[in-house]
Amino acid sequence: MMNDEKTHLTGKTPVERWILDPIQRFINNSTVSGLVLFSSALLALLLANSPWSDEFHHLWEHEFSIGYDGNIISKSLHHWINDGLMAVFFFVVGLELKREIVAGELNELKKALVPVFAAIGGMALPALIYLYFNISSETASGWGIPMATDIAFALGVLYLLGDRVPLSLKIFLTALAIVDDLGAVLVIAFFYTSDINFTSLATGGVFMAVLIISNLIGVRNTLFYGIVGIGGLWLAFLMSGVHATIAAVMAAMTIPAKVKVSEAEYTYGLKRLMTRFEAEKPNNKPTVTENQLLILDDIRQFSIAALTPLQRLEHSMHPLVSFIIIPLFALSNASVVLSAEALLQVVNPVFLGVFTGLLAGKVLGVFGITSVLIRLKWIQLPPGMNSRHLLGAGFLAAIGFTMSLFISNLAFEDPALVEQAKMGILFASLLASVIGYLIIRFSRRGPGQNSGQSPIS
Repeated sequence: MMNDEKTHLTGKTPVERWILDPIQRFINNSTVSGLVLFSSALLALLLANSPWSDEFHHLWEHEFSIGYDGNIISKSLHHWINDGLMAVFFFVVGLELKREIVAGELNELKKALVPVFAAIGGMALPALIYLYFNISSETASGWGIPMATDIAFALGVLYLLGDRVPLSLKIFLTALAIVDDLGAVLVIAFFYTSDINFTSLATGGVFMAVLIISNLIGVRNTLFYGIVGIGGLWLAFLMSGVHATIAAVMAAMTIPAKVKVSEAEYTYGLKRLMTRFEAEKPNNKPTVTENQLLILDDIRQFSIAALTPLQRLEHSMHPLVSFIIIPLFALSNASVVLSAEALLQVVNPVFLGVFTGLLAGKVLGVFGITSVLIRLKWIQLPPGMNSRHLLGAGFLAAIGFTMSLFISNLAFEDPALVEQAKMGILFASLLASVIGYLIIRFSRRGPGQNSGQSPIS
């Protein structure tokens, strides 16, 4: 009887309270997404160094094809993950970037200056350090590898610290990583593209124009944007030679970021609909009446109109990206054979460039350049942050895992060079996460701000 009464009061069944709600909390937890990513990378390393190593590597080489009437695209499973599924990841990155520009930490110049300068420093110095080790070699093309920050991994480490982290630090690192992602996208667009098929590129331009016009005339159906963005823009870019992930970011920028119903209109309209619902005579049965069903549908449609399509998409795609796409990418890309012979080769220019670029370049770029600008009084740290927080953020920004692995596959065709880059990425990311965690763990919170959960995750 007590369970029935509690269910009636909360509106939730025991299945919802004991199974569905805990799963939802698990999915929305930023710490968990970082741990899932770490576990996937660790599993890839274990399998790559196990008796099943050959089978594990062969798994990603199976080919899959799509097409019709002789127009077929055939790629290995590894390529479909990197060129296809990762386009979904970049689409969400584009949504996050647009949200930050429209209504987040990047929508005002004053608020954006600190993470923007930190991100620029954190991209430029790692590239220069990499080139120092590889400038006169064919491996110079890997300069983009140590520029990237893994937002999921970095925030996962940060959220493990819980209340010890000021809210301003979480927001700062998120904004920095998003600007960093934008830099990585531009680097891929301009420096890591193959020969361009201008016919396919022009076709992609037509689809992009359709998306922009649709936004301007008020089309808000996310399925429409998905069909045109994937079936048109992404496919055209995939066949053009310009990396298809760029199409994903471009498509994200066309998703409407305005509500159709204002907060005041929504509040007033919702009260009217609730009054109508309460006035309906119930049928005292498990199902609602026809009129109640119509009112509930109006409430649902009204609630959708009060949300931006951009936020709806970002919220709904977060679990897919965090718990399926990124872990699958890590599983297929993080495998490195840690043999004695391989470990003896870590003193090669690619490893040194990537490792030093991430571990030293990121820290010097984020912490060093930001500190100099603060001393010059051009910018100031957000309330609640201090210099130790900034140093810790510099190390967490050196976790280049996902994006760095992605760019290493674009930079090198030689599998041996890719393996050397992977070693540099994994070793630097592991050290950076431990050092960054310890620095922030034993830092005192700065004045002016309490800890709390970041609204950006």
